[in-house]
Amino acid sequence: MTLQQLRYIIAIDEYRNFGKAAEACGLTQSTLSLMVKKMEEELDVLIFDRNSHPVAPTAIGRKVIDQARVVIYNAGQIAEMTRSEKQTVTGRLKIALISTVAPVLVPGLFKYIGELAPALSLKTEEMLTNTIKDKLRKAEVDMGILTGPVADNNLLEIPLYEEKFLAYVSPYNPLYSQESIRTESFLEQSVWIMHDGLELVNPSDMENGGFTYERFYEGGRVGALIQVVNSNGGITVVPETHTDLIMYSQQSCLRPIVDPVPGRTISLVVRSDYIHEAKLNIVVDVIKRIIPGRLLSSTVRAGRLRV
Repeated sequence: MTLQQLRYIIAIDEYRNFGKAAEACGLTQSTLSLMVKKMEEELDVLIFDRNSHPVAPTAIGRKVIDQARVVIYNAGQIAEMTRSEKQTVTGRLKIALISTVAPVLVPGLFKYIGELAPALSLKTEEMLTNTIKDKLRKAEVDMGILTGPVADNNLLEIPLYEEKFLAYVSPYNPLYSQESIRTESFLEQSVWIMHDGLELVNPSDMENGGFTYERFYEGGRVGALIQVVNSNGGITVVPETHTDLIMYSQQSCLRPIVDPVPGRTISLVVRSDYIHEAKLNIVVDVIKRIIPGRLLSSTVRAGRLRV
């Protein structure tokens, strides 16, 4: 079994077609099929169900492919380590972000990484929190940016910044006349959230389900909630860093939330065996340029990070 064979089965899993996978790998379809068959014979298992359309991994094949991704990732770490020693930053960097962080960070990530490391190829993608964690474990993404804590021994978490939450209140809501909104007020009326789809939550659901702010956005964007409030009335919650993304004419709808003041920590997460300090520190340096200094964590302010 070779690293190249592992790359072949990963390609087939991605394209779900031997012909397209062969083209992507620079092989003929017959050569690719032969290499995979040799691997299956060596392992004495069927990795792919060739009668499935599109082609799909078998149950044991799924496990083999997931482990192959980790092996390829770790093999790549060796090359990354040598490049790091030479202080060069090249290659590909794939970052997964939750939807409420992406609008704040993605434009700056592309702008400043392009300036600091022009040889680095950046790709970003929005994902749900659990999907990010799963893809980090499987080495399908290099870094994740999500709400902490992640509570996973296989992942390394670096707090980036902390932000408060603000209430976004319709002018037709009685709370609009108040200078600040008490947390308990959210339990006295219906609230718009974006969790497994858009919905209007009534007070009893908020109280029984627990008032956790992650509920507001998982799988959706803050901007969509604001538009719904503007059109339908009501109230929702907005992270502090989104203030500048809201139209100036709509910022009068924002109110601080008090007693207690809610907030969240946004963290940079990598696999616990991640070794490329140069890439890690470039991303942290970019975060420093995007996020106001008063919100940055002490870890980020301290300077260069080591893993």
